[in-house]
Parts: sequence; C-alpha cells; structure tokens
Amino acid sequence: MTDSPRPFVAMICGSRSDLPTLEEGAALLEELGVPREVHVISAHRAPALLDRYITEASARGARVFVCAAGLAAHLAGAVAARTAWPVIGLPMPGGVADGLDALLATVQMPPGVPVATVGVGNARNAAILAAQILATSDPAIAAKVEAFRAAQTRKVEQDPTNQAG
Repeated sequence: MTDSPRPFVAMICGSRSDLPTLEEGAALLEELGVPREVHVISAHRAPALLDRYITEASARGARVFVCAAGLAAHLAGAVAARTAWPVIGLPMPGGVADGLDALLATVQMPPGVPVATVGVGNARNAAILAAQILATSDPAIAAKVEAFRAAQTRKVEQDPTNQAG
C-alpha cells in the first residue's frame, strides 16, 4: 500500500516584486499549520517551467494553487487551464487603477475554467480560503480554521470601541 502525499497549498507569483505580499499569506498558512510552498514562476516568460511545476506539485500533493500576479498577466488563468485542482487568484496592486486590470483579468475566466478570486493584494484572504478548501478533508486544519475565525470574532467583540454604551 502506498501512502498518499500530504495535501499542501502551492503558492506561485509571477515576479519577485509580488513575493512579499504572497509571503503574508504563506505566514498565515504556517500559523494555521497548513503545509505550503512558495515559488516565483512567470507564466509568460517560463511557460514550460510552469507546466512542469504544476504537474510535479500535483503529484506531490498540491491540492490548492494560490496565484499572485499584477497588471493583466494572468498566472491564475494559466494554472487553472493546466489543473483540475482549485485555483485562487490573487490580483496584485499596481498597473491600471492600482490593480483593477489584474482584478478583471483574474475574475473574468471563460466558462468551465473557474478561478476563485480575492481582493487586490489580499494574500491573507487567499490563504484562509485555501485553508478552508483543505479543511473539507482534514479535520485538524478545519479545527485550526475554526479557532482562527473564533479568535477573530473575539478580538472584534472585545475591542472597546465596539461596546454598547
């Protein structure tokens, strides 16, 4: 009997300038105990490398892909075209209207090739969504996501500016 690989989140950004934002999401995944790996791979400058990575990562257990790209570079769409695993697009700020072009390029996918999309530059939401997807089949991750959400709620409820007078 062979062991199945442990599921992880594959995080990819199209350029090194996007890496600090993507690493914010990676840090949250670490906090939640979700395995992840981070790579810089341009879908347009290194398409063969991207193809190889998607194939190899899927074989090693990647079950969600988080893809960060700015301008109209469509890394998430390129990944979604090459895998049946969920893809989360993280449009990056900059370009037209500080990320509007990236947002529209990420959210406007053709029928049959979906990309879940979070807000411009919102790597934490991409990480939480990725963790929630993995949590559907991993009770330990589910418990950590629930604890994270409960702590978030407590923080808001305990904020003195939110108290009724």
